[in-house]
Amino acid sequence: MNFNIRGENIEVTNALREYVEKKVGRIEKYFDTPPTSDVKVTMKVVKDVHSVEVTILLPGVVLRGEESNEDMYAAIDLVVEKIERQIRKHKTKINRKFRQEGSLKTLFKEEPNNKNEDEEDDIKVVKTKRFNIKPMDVEEAILQMDMLGHSFFVFSNSETEEMNVVYKRKDGRYGLIEPEF
Repeated sequence: MNFNIRGENIEVTNALREYVEKKVGRIEKYFDTPPTSDVKVTMKVVKDVHSVEVTILLPGVVLRGEESNEDMYAAIDLVVEKIERQIRKHKTKINRKFRQEGSLKTLFKEEPNNKNEDEEDDIKVVKTKRFNIKPMDVEEAILQMDMLGHSFFVFSNSETEEMNVVYKRKDGRYGLIEPEF
C-alpha cells in the first residue's frame, strides 16, 4: 500500500507515521494478495480534539473512516477498527453476491466458519418514505433541510435537472452530492 500521510495543525512525526503504517497495514490480512492501493491519511487537531481520516481506494470499493479522540493514537486505533468492520461487511456481501472468476470476490480472502456472515443478514429497511420532489436550487434545498431539522435533503436540482443530496457536515458547513455517470 502506498501511504500519503499528512497533518493539519499537527506535525506528522516518524513515530506517528510508523504507527499509522503498522495499524492500517493490518488490513492486508483480509486480502489474497496485498493491495497496491493508495491510502490517504489526514490527521487534524482542532481545540485539543485529534481526528484521523483514512481513505483507501480499492478496485470497485472505497473504504473510508473518520474518528476523533483526545489522543491521536487512540483515534488511529478507532479508525482502523472502523475500516476493518467495513472490510468484513463488504467481504461478506461480495463473497455472497459474486461467484464468477475475476470479479470483486477475488479481492478478499475466504475464511472458514466466518462468524461475521450474520452481520449482513441484520441489514433491514425498517421504514420507507415517499415524497414529492420539487425542483429547486441548492440554497433552497439547504433552507428546506434546516427547516425540517434533518442532516440531509434529497432534491431535484433546477439548474442541472438531476437528483442531488445536500447534507450537513460535522464541521457545520454543507456538502452537495451529485450523480456521476
